[in-house]
Amino acid sequence: MTDREIMEYDVVVVGAGPSGLAFAIRLKQLAADLRVCVLEKASTIGAQILSGAVIEPAPLDALLPGWRDHPPPICVPAAHDEFLWLRDARRATRLPTPPQMHNAGNFIVSLGALCAWLAPQAEALGVDIFPGYAASEAVFDDLSAVRGVRIGDMGVAKDGSHKAGYTQGIDIHASLTVLAEGCRGSVTKTLIAKYGLDKDGDPQTYGIGIKELWQLPPGRAQPGKIVHTLGWPLDGRTYGGGFLYHLDKDRVAAGFVAGLDYVDPMFQPYEAFQQWKHHATIKPLLEGGQIVSAGARALVEGGWQSLPKMEMPGAILIGDAAGLLNVPKIKGTHQAMRSGMLAAEHYVEKRSAAGFDARLRGSPIAAELKKVRNIRPGFHGGLWRGLFNAAWETATGGHSPWTLKNHADWSSLEKVGACESPRRDYVQRDLPPRDRLAGVYFAATEHDEDQPVHLHVRDTSICIDRCVAEYANPCTRFCPAAVYEIVEDTMPDGSRGKRLQINAANCVHCKTCDIKDPYEIIDWVTPEGGSGPNYQNL
Repeated sequence: MTDREIMEYDVVVVGAGPSGLAFAIRLKQLAADLRVCVLEKASTIGAQILSGAVIEPAPLDALLPGWRDHPPPICVPAAHDEFLWLRDARRATRLPTPPQMHNAGNFIVSLGALCAWLAPQAEALGVDIFPGYAASEAVFDDLSAVRGVRIGDMGVAKDGSHKAGYTQGIDIHASLTVLAEGCRGSVTKTLIAKYGLDKDGDPQTYGIGIKELWQLPPGRAQPGKIVHTLGWPLDGRTYGGGFLYHLDKDRVAAGFVAGLDYVDPMFQPYEAFQQWKHHATIKPLLEGGQIVSAGARALVEGGWQSLPKMEMPGAILIGDAAGLLNVPKIKGTHQAMRSGMLAAEHYVEKRSAAGFDARLRGSPIAAELKKVRNIRPGFHGGLWRGLFNAAWETATGGHSPWTLKNHADWSSLEKVGACESPRRDYVQRDLPPRDRLAGVYFAATEHDEDQPVHLHVRDTSICIDRCVAEYANPCTRFCPAAVYEIVEDTMPDGSRGKRLQINAANCVHCKTCDIKDPYEIIDWVTPEGGSGPNYQNL
């Protein structure tokens, strides 16, 4: 192995999402002489960013005070909130909108477009931004402190050999590495484990969010209208709901979130979303429209009690990598940007990662999470208990003398036979896409099929010997992109048998498999830089 080329920076940021870009901009505003680079695994900035997204503008006001004069390309002032309980496939009851979900003064945006708009402003300040380069692992100094990251090799064949265009990845060395990978980032995950950053908190918990951008017939959208739903088609033990965010130019963002602490091994999040779109109050809005883009991603839901330590020797965590999403608000962008700005201010003062964890925990960012800490875990007892608990926590301002516990999502899945699965009608009738592969098409995901599979299953025999009997192979249902299949094939001895087939080229990088697999044997690692979904305005 030849020595790798090394590039030296003062700070390297992994991930060009809202937290990473806010960090880079704020750092250069405060210390223009610092050398800063941002690595982004997607082919272009914003191409793999997916969120609802309704944002609180205060952090953006603080970062770029004149932004409203030249706003991002999709930025619609919030105008009207609705909160619906879908009682069944036809009936809906309007409920009072929870206080945390009031959106007066907020904006509906495309988070991908927002990041694409932020990037040139960072570059104008002197930040080097490198899209299409995936940080594959951390590198360390002689004292086991993080020294930077390694960019993954390009041009490696599936069998590990080097193709004609092989290029060895370089090492980026910096005095500070900022992990802004978002939810369940692969480098972040390994460093949390290496340094035991999560040992004093509860396990992190997650949801899966699936979103589609629709172009509607003229005059149908109501710009600024925000609709959230709970209830059907989810059963009372499954946390989640849907949303409709009306944009300009007759566009609407339709989406669905399901908590990954669900218990039913037969539950199918992607199909539940398609089912939700057929509700009597939703289908008339979408009918006759066309999907522009679609995708999925996991979102971090653990909150205050699942926060890892946010510093380690040579590196810090910010944004969703640190778990800062406010679930009751259904918002994380303001927390991500605030954490990035706070981290930049801390580094300029200290020139070190030391002390950042205490600083963030003593900030309004953590106080916001602590106030709502019991709302999401309250739904572990079911929908109605969760709603009652949420009302109590809201009325008391989060001052309950207790803190409810979080449990790892993989551990919540009940075995086949122990779980009474409700009858669900997953048949797709009218609205597109009609299956997961069609959804993959709208995600515009691209992977060179002749590259190493980036979904590592440590023991595939478990899939056939145990999982089929105990859980009926839930990976074939929780993955929204049909990556996992159990197929019949000819075995080495000539007999016919079943095996796990991994369709890695379908992957939309949502990380659900890495979270929900009940045996914890799936490890999602980053593929070759530039691979993956290419979302349009999600």
